[in-house]
Amino acid sequence: MKNKTTLLKRIVFFIVLLYAIITFINQQKVLNNYALQANNLKINIAEAKKQQEKLNNQKDNVNSLEYIEALAREKLGMYMPNEKVYIDNEN
Repeated sequence: MKNKTTLLKRIVFFIVLLYAIITFINQQKVLNNYALQANNLKINIAEAKKQQEKLNNQKDNVNSLEYIEALAREKLGMYMPNEKVYIDNEN
């Protein structure tokens, strides 16, 4: 009788231990996934801050003469009077 209860206690102990190990492994996988997501979000935040800084600088320079000239050259194809424009057609 004593042998049966000792054997039963050992079996229950090993089942509980096995359950704890499996639960620990599953939780570790979830934690690793959360850490990866947090790292990706930090990278996204850093990129967004860089973009925000770039846009803030652009906003500050919108009314500057240099920005207006560059925009007229790039977007509208306009040039200063008496300025010669050369187009390279190497294709």
